[in-house]
Parts: sequence; structure tokens; C-alpha cells
Amino acid sequence: MGDRDTAFAEYFAARSSAMRGTAYLLCGDWHRAEDLVQTAFTKLYLAWHRVSRHEVLDAYLRQIIVRTFLDERRRGWWRREQLDDADPEQPAPTDAPENRLVMLQALAAVPPRQRAVLVLRYWEDLPVDEVAHLLRCSPGTVKSQAARGLDTLRGLLSPTYSGTERG
Repeated sequence: MGDRDTAFAEYFAARSSAMRGTAYLLCGDWHRAEDLVQTAFTKLYLAWHRVSRHEVLDAYLRQIIVRTFLDERRRGWWRREQLDDADPEQPAPTDAPENRLVMLQALAAVPPRQRAVLVLRYWEDLPVDEVAHLLRCSPGTVKSQAARGLDTLRGLLSPTYSGTERG
């Protein structure tokens, strides 16, 4: 294996799990998350020789994952791959399964672009400007999409939430 392949294999081994978690939060399905990550790493591998700043690989890979996810959402259902009923491998939950399930169901109810903003801002802990760059929009759009997404989540997670206050 050449130096290029060795470096790529090391990066893949180190970062694929974290990127799979991010992809899962975007799409809500472990199979699709695996597909998103595989597609993203394939695209990264094809551009590997052109990547000169390896310290920004995570941001570049995250950008590929988000854009691939949003592109898939634009395609019609007939163009998506159909999955079988195989039992997916899932990582062990870190908190109560009920809480994770409720949050994932609520996150799935948020529109894809708002979901991407919420995952990048609050799961990946990226600054507004970086999220705006990744999604090719203005920082104001990121802020408004985050606020709308949080309002939607609050409404879904709390039946007593009126939607008037922000926290």
C-alpha cells in the first residue's frame, strides 16, 4: 500500500465512527448513515491527492456528508436504494434508550435543512460561520433555521410548550 493509501486508511479508521454518528443524526437510519459516510469517504479518497491541508479534513468530510444528505433528500423516492430487513449494528447508547428514541423521533420530524443546522451546531458544536459555509448560506439563515428547528423540537418534546419563549 502506498503512502497515500496508508494515510487515508489511518484517517478512515480514526474518524469513520464519529462521522457515522453525525450522519445518523442527519438521516435517522443506521443503514443510510453508513451509506452517507461511505459515499463521503469515497469522494474524499478521490480528492485525497488534492487535499493539501490535512488539518481541515474533518470539516471537509462533514461538508461532503451534509451536502450528500441534502442532495439525497431532493431526489425522488424511486431513485433511493431500497434496504432489506437485516438487523443493523448499533452502538451502545450512552443514556436512557427512551430519551434517545424520543429525541431521534423529534429530530426526524424537523425538515432536512433545519436538521442539518441543528446537528452541525449542537451535535458537532460548530460555530455559526462554519455551518453557514458548509451549507452555502448566510450566518443569519443558520441562526433562523436553528431557532425554527429548536422551536419545532420544543413543540414535539414538550406538550406544554407554547412556542413563544426561547431558551
